[in-house]
Order: sequence, then C-alpha cells, then structure tokens
Amino acid sequence: MAEDVNEQPEQDAVEEAPEAAVEEAAEDVAEEETNEYGVTDEELDHIADTAIAALEDILKYFDVGEVTYDEYDGDEGELIIDVTGDDLAVLIGRHGKTLDALQFLISTIVARSLGKRYPVVVDVEGYKGRQREKLENLAESAASRAVSQNRPVKLRPMTPYERRIVHIALRDYDGVDTQSEGEGAARHVVVRPL
Repeated sequence: MAEDVNEQPEQDAVEEAPEAAVEEAAEDVAEEETNEYGVTDEELDHIADTAIAALEDILKYFDVGEVTYDEYDGDEGELIIDVTGDDLAVLIGRHGKTLDALQFLISTIVARSLGKRYPVVVDVEGYKGRQREKLENLAESAASRAVSQNRPVKLRPMTPYERRIVHIALRDYDGVDTQSEGEGAARHVVVRPL
C-alpha cells in the first residue's frame, strides 16, 4: 500500500504536466502574434535596432553632434524613427531630398537584414510629420476641387512616400478616387471624382 501512495503523487504530476505544457505553448503563441505586416514584436525590435545602428553608422560622417532616436509605430503600422539633435538641417536638405535619400538607404538596409520589406520612416525633428499634415491638407483640397468642379485634379510630382500619404488621406473620402500616373520623377497622383 505504501507503494500506491508514492505512485499516486507522481501520477498526479504527470496528469498536471500536459496542462502546464499547453499553457506554456499558448503563451508562446500569444507572444508570437504578428502585426499587419506579419512581423512579431521580436522582429520589430530587430528592425528598429538595425535601422538605428545603420543611422548611427551614416551619421558619424555628418557633423551633427549629439543625437537621440525615438522609435514609435505610425498610423499605418510603419516604424517611425525620429532623429532629434542640435543642428540637423543638413540631414533634411533642400525640400527634404537628403532625408528622402537617408530613408531610402535605411529602408534598403532593413529589407536586406530582414529578408523582406517593412515600412520604416526616418524623420528628423518631426519634419516629415509637418510635411504629412501639409500633404493631407493638399489632398483634401484637391478632392474638394475634384468634386465641386467634377473633373480630375492632377497633383505635383511626388516621391513614393508622399504619394502614399495622399492615397491614404483620401481612401475614405467620399466621392473621389486616387491613382498614381506617370513615370520616374514625374510620377504624380490624380484625384478623380466618382
């Protein structure tokens, strides 16, 4: 009978072990949940670390002094890295051209590291945030004109990032549709009334 008493706790432990294993597996699955781009939190951390390391490597060639990097999720699930510091105008460049080139480099480095594309936005002291607001206002103005005049409105040539902002800004706007047209540097958005 003593043997039965000793065997009983072991049997109970064996019965409890599968439940504990199921709970651990469920926690692991929950931790492995992905965002809308199919990226886990761990992979997103790797993307941010890769982007910031690449930025640090590039910025050491500029005389910008001490900088800070803030990372956060954008409205469309993209990773935004905002660089702040004392004298960063050189990183923006004329009409944001240097910043666009910097973003292209960082996006390419991240894509090669990850093995797939993930939207990374490099901003300098909120410059792109201010530009985004201007583009959204421009898009809404163009949509209003397209509807009131009942004719397509062609916007100025834009970078892929700028065109994306216009498309997103107007996707829920009633009565208009947007389409990118043109080739290369002349590619632009046309806002059409429905």
